[in-house]
Amino acid sequence: MESLPDIARVVQLPDGTHVYLQPDQLPAVQPPQYSGPQVVHQHVHHAPPDRTVQRIALGSGVGAGAVAAGVYFGPLLVGVLTAMAANLALLALIAAVCAWGVVTVVKSVGGQDGKNAAKNISRARRRR
Repeated sequence: MESLPDIARVVQLPDGTHVYLQPDQLPAVQPPQYSGPQVVHQHVHHAPPDRTVQRIALGSGVGAGAVAAGVYFGPLLVGVLTAMAANLALLALIAAVCAWGVVTVVKSVGGQDGKNAAKNISRARRRR
């Protein structure tokens, strides 16, 4: 850090102006800084929001209520259909397990007649 050259500093004079001073020209005592409220002027520029979909929907005769209903009921419909599909899959699994259980019980309890019935069912399935 000691090898860096001394560079000029910006100093605010008591009258409010700013000047560049070399390190050897700096005053011994810095002038007091104003500690009152600071006013910050911030200019933020944003692009306008894109309303293309809304313009197309409303321009094609669809009312704002229909657009709002689509926004509300769209995800609701997806959730309902997903729940129905899950219920149907669970019912299909239960039906398959029950059918397997019935076939197993018929084979074991029915003796020779049960085995013949299971063979007939399996033959009938293969013929299709």
